[in-house]
Amino acid sequence: MSDNYKDNLDEEFEEERSNKRGARILLIIVAVVLIVFGAAYSGYYMYSQYSASQESEQYTQVQVTEAETGKDKKVKNPVNFKKLQKQNEDIYAWIKVPETKVDYPIVQSPSSDEFYLKHSALTRNWAASGAIYTEMCNSKSFKDRVTVIYGHNGYSDTMFTTLHKFESKEFFDKNDKFYIYTPKAKLTYRIVSAFKYDNRHIMNTYQFLDNQVFEEFLKTVQHPQSTLKNVRKNLDKPLALDDNIVILSTCIKNQKSNRYLVCGVLVKNEKTY
Repeated sequence: MSDNYKDNLDEEFEEERSNKRGARILLIIVAVVLIVFGAAYSGYYMYSQYSASQESEQYTQVQVTEAETGKDKKVKNPVNFKKLQKQNEDIYAWIKVPETKVDYPIVQSPSSDEFYLKHSALTRNWAASGAIYTEMCNSKSFKDRVTVIYGHNGYSDTMFTTLHKFESKEFFDKNDKFYIYTPKAKLTYRIVSAFKYDNRHIMNTYQFLDNQVFEEFLKTVQHPQSTLKNVRKNLDKPLALDDNIVILSTCIKNQKSNRYLVCGVLVKNEKTY
C-alpha cells in the first residue's frame, strides 16, 4: 500500500471523526437549549399558577354573600365599595355567578384597556391572572345596550375559568342568573345563552346604537351558530330593543381564535342601601 493512499485514508478518517464530533456537539447544544427553555417555561407556568392562587386568596377575604331585603324595598349591599375603592379607585362594580368561582370586583382603567389583562384589581400590582374588567368603550353604569366583561381562563379555577361549567347542559339548565353590584344597585341578569364565538372585538365590530344592528346581534345571542352552545328556551319574553345585555367573555383553551361567551339580559334593577 502506497504512502499517498494511506495518507488519504487517514485524512478521510479524521474528517469523518471531526464531522461526528461536530454533530455530537450540535446535538448537545440543542438538548441544552431545549432543557433550558423547558425549565424556563415550567418555571413561568408554576409561578403564574402560584401567583393566581395567591391572588385568589386575597379575593376570598372580600367575597360577597347574598343580599337581604331591608326598609323601603331596598336591598342591603353586601359589597364594601368604600373600602375597595380606597385600595383601587378603578373598582366600580362586583360580579357574582352562583355555583361558579366567579365572585370578583370589576375594574376599568381610565387610560389603558390592556392594563388589567396582567394586573390585580385589588393591588394594581402585576398578576398573571389579571382582573375582571371592562374597556373604556363601555360606560360604568351598565346602561349600555351591550356591556362586555372580560376575564382570563386557565389560571387554576380563578377569574372566568369556571364559566366553562356552562358548557354542560345540566349545569346551564340549573343555573340561570348572575348578579352585578354597584355602589347603589343590585342588578340581576337572566342567562340567555352560552356559546363559542370567534375572536372579533364585539364592541368595535357592532354599532349598537343602530337598531337594526342591535336586533341582529340579539338574534345571535338567542340563536348562536355554534356547535358548542346552550340556549335558554323558556325566557319570559324575546329580547328587545329596550333590553340591556351583559356578555361575560373568556378564552377557550388552545383555541386562540375563539372566545366563550355567557350572555345575560337585565331582568331586575334593585336599589341598595
